Amino acid sequence: MSAAKVALGKRLFFETKLSANGRYSCASCHDPARSYSDGRALAVGSQGGRMPRSAMALVNVAYNLTYGWQHPELRSLEAQMRQPLFNRHPVEVGLGGRERSVVAMLAADPGYSRQFLEVFGAGPSVARIIKAIAAFERTLIDGHSAFDAYVFEGQHAALSPSAKRGMALFFSARVGCAGCHSGFNFSGNWRDRQGPTGKPSFADDGLGVGAVRVPTLRNIALTAPYMHDGRFATLDAVLDHYQRVGRALDSVHGGQRDPRLRRFTLTDTERGDLKAFLFSLSEPIPAAP
Repeated sequence: MSAAKVALGKRLFFETKLSANGRYSCASCHDPARSYSDGRALAVGSQGGRMPRSAMALVNVAYNLTYGWQHPELRSLEAQMRQPLFNRHPVEVGLGGRERSVVAMLAADPGYSRQFLEVFGAGPSVARIIKAIAAFERTLIDGHSAFDAYVFEGQHAALSPSAKRGMALFFSARVGCAGCHSGFNFSGNWRDRQGPTGKPSFADDGLGVGAVRVPTLRNIALTAPYMHDGRFATLDAVLDHYQRVGRALDSVHGGQRDPRLRRFTLTDTERGDLKAFLFSLSEPIPAAP
């Protein structure tokens, strides 16, 4: 990590010339104003093809143990990035098969050429493009929400009474949200300077696709629609789902329901309190870079 590498990675993250149509970049699916998600139910590639899943928010990805919704084998940002860059079925960014021309384009640009030389001591290459973008993504840190002010800074007025009641519900054995959405990132286990805190966190959410990675709840006010395929437009719809699946004896696909799912019913007041807490996990919308 260095300031120069992050600056290069940021420029490449927003660079549309990497894409197949010249109008698409990493930021097309990862918008800063949406906590680096895109507001679509399913992500859309540079040639208009729909992806099978939604674009995950990139907030605090530096701490992830694994990447993607159902790819436990992807253990680094660099490994994950090869998927959107090179996928052909469906095409995402569309760099596959165009590597030489893109590298030559960057090498011919005096600004890019100078930046690559400063950071890597060599000219552009696909591997260096990936390393630079990953460095930028590791700086996308979220830790300044009302929840953080209350818990980590001792600002007791940062959370409303309703949000405090919702926090108690979130962490209660009765509702059980924290059974999956644990840790400071509300996504289960993580990796820090001391190493992994445990195994990557996957859960069966009762939607018939098996186990998916537990997504962060940070900035949840900015990342609708929700779930792996964006099927729920609101938090109310998400809560309805978990009440319904929790009360079911078996999951809809006939397998074993995740044992962390709870049978619960929320009153209108409790629902409002829980939503108030969830919204307290969001930071103000960031300025455009």
